[in-house]
Amino acid sequence: MTRPLQVDPRGLRFSAALTSVVLAAALLAPRPAALALLAAQALVFAAGASGRFDLSPYGRLFARVLRPRLGPPAELEDARAPQFAQGVGLTFTLVAVVALAAGLDVVGLVATGFALVAALLNAVVGFCLGCETYLVLRRLAPVRA
Repeated sequence: MTRPLQVDPRGLRFSAALTSVVLAAALLAPRPAALALLAAQALVFAAGASGRFDLSPYGRLFARVLRPRLGPPAELEDARAPQFAQGVGLTFTLVAVVALAAGLDVVGLVATGFALVAALLNAVVGFCLGCETYLVLRRLAPVRA
């Protein structure tokens, strides 16, 4: 059995911080700029949701600029929960893009706000809401042989 992909949790928090900035800017921007910011963030989430954190621009920035200065992490984290969390972020961001494009501003702003709160929780206190949801779902799922 192969070992699951491991990721540096510091990189995940760094990515959450950048995500928070992008989502906050999207909430404050006029609709065309908000759509562009949300579409760009959706692409970042898609890279993470695919399991290829190394393809994410935020992950690349962390790996090339910050991680060499910080040294190795104390421990690595299983990538499955953060990958799920990125999928949840992608879903909320896509809902926001579609809603804003359709003129449903309240729905778009609420979806963006939910994604922003989740990103801020991770960036500020290290609580990954999507990761915790993944773990709860795993506990509730029937055990496979």
